[in-house]
Amino acid sequence: MPLRQSGVFFFGVGMDLFEKNSAEGKDNVNKPLAARMRPGCLEEIVGQDKMLGPGKLLRRAVEADRLNSIILFGPPGCGKTSLAEVIASVTKRAFERTSGVISNVAELREIIKKAAYRRQKDHIETILFIDEIHRFSKSQQDVLLPHVEDGTVTLIGATTHNPLFFINTPLTSRSLIFELEPLSEEAIQQLVIRALTDKRGMAGFNVKIADDAVAHLAQMCEGDARRALNALEIAVLTTRSEPDGAIQITRAVIEDSMQKKAVVYDHDEDGHYDTISAFIKSVRGSDPNAAVYWLAKMIYAGEDPRFIARRLVILASEDIGNADPRGLTLAVSAMHAVEFVGMPEARIILSQATTYLATAPKSNAAYLAVEKALKDIESGRSLRVPEHLKNIKVKTADGGAEQSEQYVYPHDYAGHYVEQEYVPTTTKYYEPGHEGYEDVIWKRMEGLKAAIAQKRRPRKSGQE
Repeated sequence: MPLRQSGVFFFGVGMDLFEKNSAEGKDNVNKPLAARMRPGCLEEIVGQDKMLGPGKLLRRAVEADRLNSIILFGPPGCGKTSLAEVIASVTKRAFERTSGVISNVAELREIIKKAAYRRQKDHIETILFIDEIHRFSKSQQDVLLPHVEDGTVTLIGATTHNPLFFINTPLTSRSLIFELEPLSEEAIQQLVIRALTDKRGMAGFNVKIADDAVAHLAQMCEGDARRALNALEIAVLTTRSEPDGAIQITRAVIEDSMQKKAVVYDHDEDGHYDTISAFIKSVRGSDPNAAVYWLAKMIYAGEDPRFIARRLVILASEDIGNADPRGLTLAVSAMHAVEFVGMPEARIILSQATTYLATAPKSNAAYLAVEKALKDIESGRSLRVPEHLKNIKVKTADGGAEQSEQYVYPHDYAGHYVEQEYVPTTTKYYEPGHEGYEDVIWKRMEGLKAAIAQKRRPRKSGQE
């Protein structure tokens, strides 16, 4: 166990690094720390108690060696590969590993052939672990189906993408899906301490690491154990030892080792859609602080600012509408300004548009109106155009043409309104609310309805 004094952990005091190297072997020493520290049993897996805690389904299935094909879904560095290897070890099954990035149909057929032979001759089952399985083509996934179904291989797929969207339904229907969570800060700290004390890790080094350095490492890696261990290894290997032989790891050393903080953001996949969803919902929910945070995350991750601007234009109509008609004008102006100015200054324009729309009064009445009308039309409710609204011209005495007299011209009447049929239905599509300018619209429409109810036709212009 490490010794601790005055907010500093002491590790590996008195151990000879070269003894460790010879004991563990060259191959293992040359592996990255994250690879060397992969768990060897279920008890060493941290941060996934919802799946692997006592009595949980996955743990029971593994310990009873009754595991069917599964898909592990979670962010980078949460332990998907480690869990697959532990499962193979606990169940005493052969372990075949490939990747959706480099594999092909020929390789899959060869693996399946070996698994079938192993099953028939040696009565040993095979786990086929496929990392980044979402990158498999439909033909590759189809090759797996019959062999997953008949048990020739037990599939363990790992993906950072929602399998319900990125993996074919026939394959997901034959597998249980388990979602792994990003590791908590406490779990990351536990892994860091283990890496500094375990002979597989950095136990051969005389390391003194400050409490706040461990805490900062755990906080900044965003639940990614691999990133935390990589940063720790760089910190230890690149820091000069003190005269007493100790390697002092401070928070400043950890910050330098981590460099720019990477954010979990895939530009064309889950991270992208999750973040823009949070951004839009924050603006819709009138929370400018949350909206600006998600905006900053997208900008930091290198999102196309034109994409953000386009989404703001849509939101200005869908969620604000006539409650503040200026919102659409501002959003469109921001979109053009972003295109004209470019980054990095465009971030200021996006922030202005975001905060304005987030704090504007909200209404989705215009959006609901067109959706309701579209549903009527899609359901087969096709209404005729009233005769007096048709583009029918009648000839005049001088050979010209004018609108049919059946049509009543609203501008000839007080209030620029006259009652007449514009569509042969009484269905209300647009129902303005009471937020912002839409309340003004509501009052005007109510006034027109009151005039109709009292059977008062507004007076024609110029009449007393």
